Amino acid sequence: MTVDDVKVEETVVVAEEVTVSDDSNPKTIEKCSSYKEESNFLSDLKESERKALIDLKSKLEEAIFSNTLFKKEATVKIEKADNENEKPVDKKVDEDEQNLTPAVVVEEEEQVVVVDAELEKILEIDEDIAIWGVPLNPRKCDECTDVVLLKFLRARDFKPNDAFEMLVKTLQWRKEAKMDAILDEKFEVDFSPAGYMNGSVDREGHPVCYNVYGVFDDKDMYKKALGTEEKREQFLRWRFQLLERGIQKLDLKPGGVASILQISDLKNSPGVAKKELRSVVMKAVTLLQDNYPEFVARNVFINVPFWYYALNALLSPFLTQRTKAKFDVTRPAKVTETLLKYIPIEEIPIQYGGFKRDDDFEFSSEDGLTLELIVMANSTESIELQAEMSGSTLIWDLQVLGWEVNYKEEFVPSDEGYTVIVKKGKKMGSQEGPIRNTYTSNEPGKVVITIENGSRMKKKVLYRYKTKKSSSF
Repeated sequence: MTVDDVKVEETVVVAEEVTVSDDSNPKTIEKCSSYKEESNFLSDLKESERKALIDLKSKLEEAIFSNTLFKKEATVKIEKADNENEKPVDKKVDEDEQNLTPAVVVEEEEQVVVVDAELEKILEIDEDIAIWGVPLNPRKCDECTDVVLLKFLRARDFKPNDAFEMLVKTLQWRKEAKMDAILDEKFEVDFSPAGYMNGSVDREGHPVCYNVYGVFDDKDMYKKALGTEEKREQFLRWRFQLLERGIQKLDLKPGGVASILQISDLKNSPGVAKKELRSVVMKAVTLLQDNYPEFVARNVFINVPFWYYALNALLSPFLTQRTKAKFDVTRPAKVTETLLKYIPIEEIPIQYGGFKRDDDFEFSSEDGLTLELIVMANSTESIELQAEMSGSTLIWDLQVLGWEVNYKEEFVPSDEGYTVIVKKGKKMGSQEGPIRNTYTSNEPGKVVITIENGSRMKKKVLYRYKTKKSSSF
């Protein structure tokens, strides 16, 4: 099977064209909207969609108050009335046997049916039933209820019956899997290298979740996480725990951010040849699609190897068209450029070409916006960072998308009698990451960064800087 034989279904929203002036002056990056969620305001719904929501709420309310959401099964004791010494006979009672009254003794052909406390508890109506902390009872009149129900409706093309069936199955699965208690669970294996949420949000405010499949290239990690069926189940529970924590960060109100941006890094991933990893991925995909509708705003796959297309062909029959439409797939050379469509560079981790570093105390959200400069083909541009006071320290982050340029940094005093080499000029290859550097001046002046683009393609430069005054002044 060739790459051309398998087409990856993807909807990619093209970033806005960069307008370049003749003098290529640096400018502030505009916070363009790369994609938006569908509205959860009732006034924005189509008439058919509002009707579907009303129908679903009606079905749900009826099921709650008739106590038919879950299949109920309990054991009752059937005793012979004329022989108290005989052992009771167990009999299964399910949801169809609704004529039993709790704590009532019914005589039938010399038998006594005793409804025990377990069945009595099951027959109680749960008016406070909730999912992800959101009440499902329409009579509660909670504004979040509509948002959650719309997720199930959209996952089933606004077919109320199908959406109701999906919701019931999800509630049953969550009950059996004890998902409401998963946030407090501890695991023997540290799975955190395989996925994390670092507090980053995208341009629309969606929390960003990173999945790192390359960790499974390590044999010890692979064995610890996926070596046995029990370990694979633990890994899946950890992954659901990560998702549940992400859902805790969402605002499930009309107009709120109600989904997550998911980034899956396939660099160094062992791929489809590993059957244990393949089976876990397929099971996770099925469970996530069936039980977490519309919680992923976009699924971005980065550092995609050629074997991904075989995996996509394997998974495609299990994915809905709506799920596949949220995929964005990119090869290693375009990782940073692709992530920038969705995430500001300040929020992209440094390993993916962004400026976000762990425990970074130099830059914060209050330190100003990132600036942008375009270096046209076969041209040279300079960036000047002013150091107006003696003893001040300049700090800067800089990234050239795709690099392949000549780069140098110099300090030029205000009297311009000499220059100080801050970073010696060198050819920067395409694999270079972002640069962070500092310079403390003993006199007023400026740091001049020179970028020479000898290629036939224009280059985009992203940078930010700040000045720290000396404590002695």
